[in-house]
Amino acid sequence: MLLGFDIGGTKCAVIIGREDHLRQIEIVDKRILTTDQSVNEMIALLFNAAEQLLLDNSTTIEEVTGIGISCGGPLSSKRGLILSPPNLPGWDSVPIVEMAEKRFGRKVLLQNDANAGAVAEWKYGAGRGVNNMIFLTFGTGMGAGLILDGRLYSGVSDLAGEVGHIRLSDTGPVGFGKAGSFEGWCSGGGIAQIGQMLARQRIQMGEKVLYCKDLEELSGITAKTIADAALIGDPTAKEAYLLCAQYLGKGLALLIDILNPELIVLGSIFGRARTLLEEEMTKVVSSEAFKDSYNACQIVPAGLGEQIGDIAALSLAAIITEKIDNSKLTGHRLKIL
Repeated sequence: MLLGFDIGGTKCAVIIGREDHLRQIEIVDKRILTTDQSVNEMIALLFNAAEQLLLDNSTTIEEVTGIGISCGGPLSSKRGLILSPPNLPGWDSVPIVEMAEKRFGRKVLLQNDANAGAVAEWKYGAGRGVNNMIFLTFGTGMGAGLILDGRLYSGVSDLAGEVGHIRLSDTGPVGFGKAGSFEGWCSGGGIAQIGQMLARQRIQMGEKVLYCKDLEELSGITAKTIADAALIGDPTAKEAYLLCAQYLGKGLALLIDILNPELIVLGSIFGRARTLLEEEMTKVVSSEAFKDSYNACQIVPAGLGEQIGDIAALSLAAIITEKIDNSKLTGHRLKIL
């Protein structure tokens, strides 16, 4: 049995699963928790939920062969630390691996959610059979997992793929602590900021906005409420997603020019709002990226869909099960056998 923790900015999940005879991950059961407690309280809830989940499924901790933890970066997989992710205030130098190994007595592997998602899509999803791919989280935040020459590339400081920090414009929505960043323009929080900006402008001009009736409702705007309004034709909502798509295209063009991948896999929001994003995104990428590199690259939604966070955490646990030398998990590149 495999045990996984998916730690996110808005919610966390505890998952148990197994790898079946077709080498696919089967999710057996899961629990979802909201991240509105202090760090220590949240970790205690996660660990308690894991023990209860195993008990509910008549499974002992001795039957668990590996534990995977997927969390928004930055973090250090080498040191087992979560390092102040922007979407997890207060999670500063948290020794999550040491805490989990002490509690459960099992080997634990930590990776940021982008790297874990890249491994999951590479082994079990849209990236099967490719040697060079980029996975973009495109959810609460924006990060990249890089599979280069058949290996997960993590960089000299374990911080490769922090593409959300790239500045795409001098001003704009704030993401990863930087105005106009890739994460500012292309994430759930970023889209909400775009929607708030446009709604404020329209309302002050006396126009109606379907996803926001008045200025008092600005704080309640989310990427989902904007998408729902856009899908039924609200022009302000459609403009918000058009702006996101344009900057998504610019960001992807940069990655294509620098890394020349054969595949880019887009997670979360792209899968849910593909009809609002794909046409404009493709137009921008095709005009901005180096032609030969663009023609060699496919851009697709995550093959694992809404299960990717769960399977990402379990895929890390599966790596432990495969008995890969753990020294390979902490260097510049991780070979997935």
